[in-house]
Formats: sequence, C-alpha cells, structure tokens
Amino acid sequence: MNVHYRCTQCGICCRNIKIPLTATEAIDWLKDGNEVQIICEASPWLDEPAADDATAAHLKRRSFAATSGSMPARIVAMLVANLVGDCPNLLPDQRCGIYERRPLVCRIYPAEINPTIRLQPEKKACPPEAWASHLPLLMQNGRVMNDEIRQDIRQWRDTDVRDVNVRHRLCAALKIADAAVAQEGFLVYSPESAILSSALRSAIRDDGALTQTHWRFVTDRGESIDNLSKKGAVACHSDDVAELPCQYISLKRS
Repeated sequence: MNVHYRCTQCGICCRNIKIPLTATEAIDWLKDGNEVQIICEASPWLDEPAADDATAAHLKRRSFAATSGSMPARIVAMLVANLVGDCPNLLPDQRCGIYERRPLVCRIYPAEINPTIRLQPEKKACPPEAWASHLPLLMQNGRVMNDEIRQDIRQWRDTDVRDVNVRHRLCAALKIADAAVAQEGFLVYSPESAILSSALRSAIRDDGALTQTHWRFVTDRGESIDNLSKKGAVACHSDDVAELPCQYISLKRS
C-alpha cells in the first residue's frame, strides 16, 4: 500500500506524549530545563529465539541482559521527553522552535522507528487531510521513499543500539532494578533533573565493564505473577511498588 503524507502543522503530535530520546538528546533536553523520564520494561528470555525471528532480534539489539531470580531476562530502558500539555518548544503558530535540532523521532514521524511495525495512518495523531492521495509519497510497498527520513531512521536505530550500555549504566547508577512486564505495562521513573543529568553524563563517559544485574518484574496481572514465579523469576503486583519513585502505566484493556 502506498502512503502519501504532508505535515499540516496541527501540533497534535507535540502534546501530551512521551518522545523517545537518544542519550545525547536527553542531555540537551535536560539542559533546556525540560523533563526526561526513564521507562523500563522486562521480557523473559528463557531460550535464544530462532534466527529468523525479527521481533526477538529487534528486542535483543536494544536491550541488555539481566536476571530475575533464576530467570534470564532482557531489559529495555528508554529515555523519553515527558510532554504534559504542549511541548515547550511549540510556537504559537504551531511550528517547532528547535526545528533544526529537534529529536530524531520528531524528524522521523509519522514513519515508524521499529522495523517490525507497519505504518498505519489511522493510528497516528495526524488529521485525515495529512494523508490525501495528492500529497507527496511517503511510503511505497512498505519502504520509506524520503532519503532524509530513511537516513534518520537508520541513525536512530544505530544510536539506540549503541546507547544500550549507557542506559544499563544509568539504571545501575540510579539503583533502578524494577521493570514492567513487556506488553503489559510500563514502569516510569522521574528522577530529579540535576541527578539524572549527572548520572547520564557519567554513564556516557564510562566505558568500563558491565555486570549482569538482578531485576524484578512488575505487573497488575495476577496470572503473570504466578507464571513468572513458577519459572523462577521475582515478580510483584504494581500495587506493591507504590513506595518506589516511579509510576506504573497499565496496558490492560478495560
């Protein structure tokens, strides 16, 4: 299917959203006085997946190895810009105030950064007129047709992989060792900006050896706790982490 697209500058995608950032983008975002959060999710990793499992390969590339009890796991830690209301860089005319240095994910939108996800216009924030058939061709047969966007996607994916060890060291420095069960929710940490900035800078500079860490799975589903525990993992209900400096966001359908 061909996808045609042109930004209408409606600003909808610049409001009430969490924007994934690279480590260096997170430093800049914090330097500008904005909030950066850390989102952690964990996946059991009992066996190495088949070589042709593209979804598992993508997860492995962007995650680090850990254990939960006696269970091997993979941890994805994401740095995100937390937008409550309008992005602080959104101008009154809905243009971006940092357009030339905006994050890679903003440059790529509405294309997907995950190679295993297909672009579906109906799931994007853009209004219907952004997708009219007379507009420039964004994708053809699943391939992004814009060279600049393709390059930005490649840069994001390469940087996301290179940043894995940075995010691993960052979690260790901030003593973060709880993560939501992947596809069931997210565990969101909001460290004080100065502390996060200092820890992140140290994590970027440090290239020392990494040690495998021990993590706890967090979920709001009792059956998942039982299943994980039977397989040797340490798991708890989201209600039991209320004392931690984090927020559990459930993906459970109401």
